Amino acid sequence: MNDNHVVNRSTAARRFPGWMTAGIGAFLVLTLSAIWVVTTRSEPAAPATAPAEHSPDSGGAPAEVPAEAADDGELPGDREITPFDTRHAAVTRLDKRLLKAVQAAARDARGDGIEFVVTSGWRSKEHQKRLLEEGIEKYGSLEKAREFVNTPEKSTHVSGKAVDIGPTDADDWLIRHGFAYGLCQVYANEMWHFELLAGPGGTCPDPLNNAAG
Repeated sequence: MNDNHVVNRSTAARRFPGWMTAGIGAFLVLTLSAIWVVTTRSEPAAPATAPAEHSPDSGGAPAEVPAEAADDGELPGDREITPFDTRHAAVTRLDKRLLKAVQAAARDARGDGIEFVVTSGWRSKEHQKRLLEEGIEKYGSLEKAREFVNTPEKSTHVSGKAVDIGPTDADDWLIRHGFAYGLCQVYANEMWHFELLAGPGGTCPDPLNNAAG
């Protein structure tokens, strides 16, 4: 064996004793561990699920209905609802084709300085029953109340196929231009009640006298 090689190994052993080599190794392990922990904690955690989105044209109720829409279609008393307020059940639960037509008409009406307000839209059966009971109390009989309020079984509001629009200038605009969108006034005594009864540009049927037929 080469003597110089033996001398070099001995010299290295004297310069770096075993305890020092082990200490350096432990230091490196701890340092790398600390770097890994800091790096891991600095990375933001990905959300478990993506936020739900809903389009009024998607059809049906969204998978997760917003809290404001989780009601029976009763309109809030502190603000007006427009055809674009799809966070409210009265709007978001309308038939998707009806809603699309009303929104298109509302956009065009704005060009004439007319703003649409939804005075009633989709209603639950319980809501419709309550309105009928109030109508009976107001008009004195079921027969008279039926001229303005349908039963829950027959109401097109309950099925989401009818919408009431206001104010009066918006009703007048829709009566004159609604056929272009397939929107028709249904009852002669309710200038605010519209349904999708024709194709775009088609001919609307003559209005019925009232909700009783």
